[in-house]
Amino acid sequence: MTITPALLIAACGASAANAARFVTPLQGACDRFAVNTPQRLAAFLSQVGHESAGLSAAAESFNYSVAGLAATFRRMTPPLASILGRQPGEKAVPAERQQRIASIVYANQYGNGEAVTGDGWRYRGSGLIQLTFHDNFAACGRYLGLDLTGEPERVRTDPAIAALVAGWFWSANGCNALADTGAFDAITRRINRAMAGKAHRDELYAAAKHALGI
Repeated sequence: MTITPALLIAACGASAANAARFVTPLQGACDRFAVNTPQRLAAFLSQVGHESAGLSAAAESFNYSVAGLAATFRRMTPPLASILGRQPGEKAVPAERQQRIASIVYANQYGNGEAVTGDGWRYRGSGLIQLTFHDNFAACGRYLGLDLTGEPERVRTDPAIAALVAGWFWSANGCNALADTGAFDAITRRINRAMAGKAHRDELYAAAKHALGI
């Protein structure tokens, strides 16, 4: 199926500029991973739109308030969150503290090393559907023939790779089959077990289906 900027504006909630930037990368990813029916495309693009904030971000943000940080990550005790979370008067958590947060909350999981290694930040959620942890970067890289563990920044900066990573995740988690049956909530659960952002995902899905005439 042909992806157009107008479809990305509707289905992903993208700006015209971001739609134009990602139309070719997303076409390539959909062609490669058989996202090739209106049902599959509607589900895929709406999930991509939510995960990437309308195709505007390909890297996980750790710009959390103190309360939000403690509520989101079990490893963030209230005292630690009070130090690392967004402070009064700050518009955003500075990059250095965001790195510390990621390194702590993602340490010693799925191939990541201790917090001191910085692996949590290095392998933070990246791509148009957020790929997270060393082992997932490695598995995706093997499939795509890319050194994503050695060059993780490419997932965050190269639109083509960001889109291919999303397609790989989609395919690896059996999401085409779920989309064929309209099991959108099951897709959401495979992307985010907590179903975070369900209302927005559902809103984009409805818009995507309308744009695709289904």
